[in-house]
Amino acid sequence: MAKRLSLREFQEDLVRRFAEARSGDRHALLGVRAGAENWLIDLTDTGEILPVPPLAPVPLTCEWFRGLANVRGTLFSVVDFAAFHDGAPIDPGGATRLLLVGMRHGVNCALLVSRAIGLRSPDDFQPDRTAGDDARPWVQGRLRDARERLWLKLDLPQLLAHRSFLNAGID
Repeated sequence: MAKRLSLREFQEDLVRRFAEARSGDRHALLGVRAGAENWLIDLTDTGEILPVPPLAPVPLTCEWFRGLANVRGTLFSVVDFAAFHDGAPIDPGGATRLLLVGMRHGVNCALLVSRAIGLRSPDDFQPDRTAGDDARPWVQGRLRDARERLWLKLDLPQLLAHRSFLNAGID
């Protein structure tokens, strides 16, 4: 019974925090892991986080384009975010999640991520000064948390508009 109560409290707290973050009362970032990289995404740019539904493969596309997912009657293109960055493809099981990201920008797109880490405050991070700028234009910044873990801040509109992201077909 105590486990159920604490799980319920956790879920209620999470729903409350998501609602606060979306209402603009406080600025929040969503932390996700894609392969070996930790990413931070502005919560206002994100949609739902779902367990991975069955994916319909699309022929003659890049390895990182995993196919189409039907989410309540709407088709979303699914991009393996780790494979897109030349990492190992993500196995869509266990903690793997589908992050719907493009609806606010007029694109039905979802990122396949290794796991959703949760909400983070921008105040919990400091700029990373150990390396130069990232060559990927959708990397808005490199940050470090209190444990010195590296996080990459994703500029989602930049990613969604980038030619290499939009060109999923094999040449």
